[in-house]
Amino acid sequence: MPQRPAEIMQVPVDGQAAARIRVRGIVQGVGFRPFVYRLAIELGLSGWVRNDADGVEIEAQGGEAALAALLRGLKSEAPDLARVDEVSTMLAKVRPHHGFAILESRAGHAHTGIAPDAAICPVCLAEIFDPANRRYRYPFTNCIHCGPRYTITRRLPYDRPNTSMAKFALCPDCRREYDAPLDRRFHAQPNACPACGPRLALVEAGGQAMAADDLIAATLERLHAGQILAIKGLGGFHLMCDARNREAVARLRRRKQREEKPFAVMLAGVASVAQFAVCSDAERRLLEARERPIVLLQKRAECDMALPGVAPGMGELGVLLPYAPLHYLLFHEAAGRPDGTAWLETPQELALVCTSANPGGEPLVTGNDEALQRLASIADVFLMHDRDILVRCDDSVMRVNQEWGMGNGQCGKPITSGPSLITHHTSPSFIRRARGYTPCAIKLAKAGRSVLAVGGWFKNTVCLTRGDEAFLSQHIGDLDNASTCRSLEETAQHLMNVLEIEPEIVAHDFHPDFFSSRFAADFARQRGIPVLDVQHHHAHIAAVMAEHGLAGPVLGLALDGVGLGRDGKAWGGELLRVDGASFERLGHLAGLALPGGDSTAREPWRMAASALHALGRGGEIERRFAHSGATAVRQMLEKNLNSPATSSCGRLFDAAAGLLGVREVAAFEGQAAMLLEGLAERHGPVVALDNGFRIEADGSLNLLPLLAALSEIRDAGQGAALFHATLAKALAAWVEDALETTGLNQVAFGGGCFLNRLLSADLVARLEALGAKVYQARQAPPNDGGLSLGQAWIAINSL
Repeated sequence: MPQRPAEIMQVPVDGQAAARIRVRGIVQGVGFRPFVYRLAIELGLSGWVRNDADGVEIEAQGGEAALAALLRGLKSEAPDLARVDEVSTMLAKVRPHHGFAILESRAGHAHTGIAPDAAICPVCLAEIFDPANRRYRYPFTNCIHCGPRYTITRRLPYDRPNTSMAKFALCPDCRREYDAPLDRRFHAQPNACPACGPRLALVEAGGQAMAADDLIAATLERLHAGQILAIKGLGGFHLMCDARNREAVARLRRRKQREEKPFAVMLAGVASVAQFAVCSDAERRLLEARERPIVLLQKRAECDMALPGVAPGMGELGVLLPYAPLHYLLFHEAAGRPDGTAWLETPQELALVCTSANPGGEPLVTGNDEALQRLASIADVFLMHDRDILVRCDDSVMRVNQEWGMGNGQCGKPITSGPSLITHHTSPSFIRRARGYTPCAIKLAKAGRSVLAVGGWFKNTVCLTRGDEAFLSQHIGDLDNASTCRSLEETAQHLMNVLEIEPEIVAHDFHPDFFSSRFAADFARQRGIPVLDVQHHHAHIAAVMAEHGLAGPVLGLALDGVGLGRDGKAWGGELLRVDGASFERLGHLAGLALPGGDSTAREPWRMAASALHALGRGGEIERRFAHSGATAVRQMLEKNLNSPATSSCGRLFDAAAGLLGVREVAAFEGQAAMLLEGLAERHGPVVALDNGFRIEADGSLNLLPLLAALSEIRDAGQGAALFHATLAKALAAWVEDALETTGLNQVAFGGGCFLNRLLSADLVARLEALGAKVYQARQAPPNDGGLSLGQAWIAINSL
């Protein structure tokens, strides 16, 4: 049985005591064994350390004070990539040991985790820019502190034979590094060099290898010429082009059929960001973090001129820094191959569009042959390599949020007519959780049976639980094509395999027609295990409760595009009382008709027409909207044909955008809302309407007065700002009533509308001023990318 540290040692024999130590967490592939080895040597201990399926096992023998110091150091001095969840100890027999050794790994049933991929570390980066180093300009340089992990691993334990590096035999120099316990490449499974490791190939769209003296230089030459390159990264291929080249960007949009959705831009370093976007200290830290997500930054006025067509009409620019050596080498080449890393501290001219190679919304391309087939109509040239990607993993997308408190206005601008807001701290949140963070476990407040939760339809993820850990998969995508549906199945199976978890229950969305729901039913039937359907908005709130360890009950405000309600209607603006596996619908946004059903999600003018009809002004529809279907929409609304009601907050944003003329037809999901937010930010704060809403007797929140006001405003920026301010004021009043009625004090925000930082910040400030404690999604996205976490938490609590 585990013992307390003070009780671990057997009665000393000749002044010696012994302990068997077990370390659990992310402790494989992160340099933990060499760290233990060095610490033990420094403390004069003998014994051994090894990996096994349960984590890291240690037998240590020596003086009691030295053993106690070892136990302290295992947590306080662990390597940067490690995450120590538990250190347990038990008695061991004092026996003869000759020094301290690192033993071979031992297989078994997995109870440990594997580290995510990590950006190249500063030491390896210095090596590839040092002409005297044998890894100079080698694009697969890594060590125990950086490089691929999850995306090259087939199974645990994390050893080279279980990775895609198995086919690359180590040369004598790399073998010496790999076998030397004090070397930073000791047991670095992807360790390689130009003599023995993976190699690049530059290939024409037809599959013919290109002859070039230097492939990096040839790649850059193609980029400068305006061509589109498919470049193989850690978790899949990127499509890249010169972000300053208007024609190249437009060509990429046409070929990828991505008319207006914003692209991300890769820049050499933080010093290169200021010419395009504002970057705070917190945003800089997130950009430079080893996870290297895409970070949404506020655009400067000159950004669209400098990067034409990259993020048209958006208030933010997605920026990421290089994370693989190959990325850095492109910028190094553009800079003229300077020695050292100092050049990264100065602005660089090169800016690259960097977008996922997932044509038609299908899964990210990972294989070389697959790339040549699926990307042939998009890419002009392919820069690939022969290290296989075993797990597709897209780039994570994040934003730094300002957490607001009430103040005197000296440190921030007031958003409403009430007290000013000041920032008291910043907190990053996910828009998409994938590379760099998957498969890090989210710690749960309690342990339970193993659950497989399979998410919803949009932005699908799956979640697998083990004890008190939830493993949220990388972003999979929308389940609107066969390839993405297969990817869901593959991702679930890989997580089960690599973590050796056999689910005891399966959870899915309440909507029976989702592919994920059908997959869950088949999975459960084949294994003879129970299946649980979970209402969409209940899952949104439960995801926030899971990551914050909230047992409930809480008040949940769920705002999103759509989710099937228990009454069979389209929900999306919900006020819930959530208590573990149960919930009660306290109220909802007053319904608006959806003329044409689901098509309204891409045609905001239809929601604007619906608002006019609800205001008794349906006769204005044809005059205001010059669409061929305007008359049909008016008639549908008048006759209540194919016009189901919805409480969706997302459709409310669409109605506002349509009334203000911001966007009548959207090129991608959520575009109208994003444009509306950008306009409001650029306009600046306004005073919220005093009479812009009503709380009805049935508990619903009616925002028709706000929509009526917007219909008369001709300045879209002013209207957008007024919409945000009044919506926040209305929601705060609505929640305040529920707080008083229920006696609750904790409020959880869930749903994709909370990606809107203006709405979130204003609403948090208002509710905290009332004394409420507000919880938001931080370890998982608030949108449908976090649904599977909420489903899993509800399943755990359903016993």
